[in-house]
Amino acid sequence: MPRHIPQKTTLELEPHQILLRPLVTEKGTEQSTRFNAYAFQVNKLATKTDIRKAVEKLFDVKVEKIHIQNRKGKPRRTRQRFGYTGDWKKAIVTLDKEHTIEFF
Repeated sequence: MPRHIPQKTTLELEPHQILLRPLVTEKGTEQSTRFNAYAFQVNKLATKTDIRKAVEKLFDVKVEKIHIQNRKGKPRRTRQRFGYTGDWKKAIVTLDKEHTIEFF
């Protein structure tokens, strides 16, 4: 089955539209304590520059680097129907040494 590929757009996104939610997992908390890196689910149209600006504006921190992952949807089955969960984009944001983000 062909997957939908998002088109490039000139649409301007607000910071709260770019960062959809933080990904709080065991691996993510380990990365945050060891490497000062935080994971977010982000809008599929967002670029690295957009994500950098959004994190710096929303959390008042300095971003060192950003890694992006385009995640494919997983196959799921409900009764006789077969489908996929939605594709999504993950951003791993590494902060400067003197900055941190507290989620809880």
